[in-house]
Amino acid sequence: MSNETKTVYTCFCTDVIHEGHRNIIREAQKYGRVVVGAMSDQASIRYNRFPTISLEERMNLYRSIPGVDSVIIQNSIHYDDIITQLHPDYVVHGDNWSTGPERSIRERLLHTLCKNGGELIEVPYTRTPEVKQEEKQHIEKLGMPEFRRKKLKQLIKICPIVKALEVHSGLTGLIAEKTVVEREGKLDQFDAMWISSLCDSTAKGKPDIELVDMTSRFRTIDDVMEVTTKPIIFDGDTGGLTEHFVYTVRSLERMGVSAVIIEDKTGLKKNSLFGNEVPQTQDSIEHFCAKISAGKEVQLTEDFMIIARIESLILEQGMEDALTRAKAYINAGADAIMIHSRKKDPAEILEFCDRFRAFDLTTPIVVVPSSFNSITEEELAAHGVNIVIYANQLTRSAFPAMQQTAQDILRYHRAKEVDDRLMPIKEIITLIDEIN
Repeated sequence: MSNETKTVYTCFCTDVIHEGHRNIIREAQKYGRVVVGAMSDQASIRYNRFPTISLEERMNLYRSIPGVDSVIIQNSIHYDDIITQLHPDYVVHGDNWSTGPERSIRERLLHTLCKNGGELIEVPYTRTPEVKQEEKQHIEKLGMPEFRRKKLKQLIKICPIVKALEVHSGLTGLIAEKTVVEREGKLDQFDAMWISSLCDSTAKGKPDIELVDMTSRFRTIDDVMEVTTKPIIFDGDTGGLTEHFVYTVRSLERMGVSAVIIEDKTGLKKNSLFGNEVPQTQDSIEHFCAKISAGKEVQLTEDFMIIARIESLILEQGMEDALTRAKAYINAGADAIMIHSRKKDPAEILEFCDRFRAFDLTTPIVVVPSSFNSITEEELAAHGVNIVIYANQLTRSAFPAMQQTAQDILRYHRAKEVDDRLMPIKEIITLIDEIN
């Protein structure tokens, strides 16, 4: 069979074509007719590539590369369906996927090619200064406010459930940004970040009573934004006075934050997980609705979200009160509803979700399974949940580890005994990208 009749397949998930991609195509041309797969939005997100242009625009971009004969859509990070559909004689890929989580994609492809016929050709990854610079510029573009701000709404539309992890510093932001795992042949990662009032206050050694002012909390956002690209959901506590809340909305929107969550309580803030063990006052429906409406009125874009957090179940005001408030808050302009519970059994959360979905099929639901932590994301999604926030787990895991290390250094009068359980500083440094 001549090269002209052989099919060569490669897949791209990039928004920017650089010399490395052109080199892949040149190598593919040597073996036959070149078909490029454009990875879908859903697959790209799991591959840690958030699209800044539409799938159609990406396909047109790939068609414009000299040597590309046709472009098709690849709907998964895996190649199984493409191999079955296209039966390519060759699959061409860079050689940068032999280690790390992507290794499972390579191994599965080799298994599929073995069953269906075909050969994998790996091209040395292009690591020129120009390619590195173009990739850095693309990552920086993803972190710009106009791109970052709209990501959360985009994710809600294309993900079964959006996963947000608590962060409270640049380093924890990098953990949320770069942690990728492979499980049963699939890659997974967090989709968004949650900047918690509790964890932000705790990191500063302050009580969680809205003592840390917004200027200080905005600095935490800056620290996280400087080194990450994923969308940010901000814990706005009660939102404060309505007159102050409108300025908070404007500031967050300008910074590129995707959403603020405010809770319907008044007075000195107490953590919700205390419930009625401490004095807590729920805001009136009318006043909280006015606060939501005021925030929506000062928005300048359609991207930013104000999410109303309902405390009725926390304060034991009952399911009917929670549902009544949900309807009112949506009518006032809330972009999503967060429902919270301090019970370990998720039954009341699921009841709320089911009853809410009976009259509202579209407004996103947000949950924070800190107490009812046995329920899975799939189970939550089956009841209509759109966003799950892991609200304090990084802080709670770091504190006992640091405390134990401090105690052991005091106990042994040296650091040798703690060293085996510490991450090498070299590995921590590799998380941090340099500008040069």
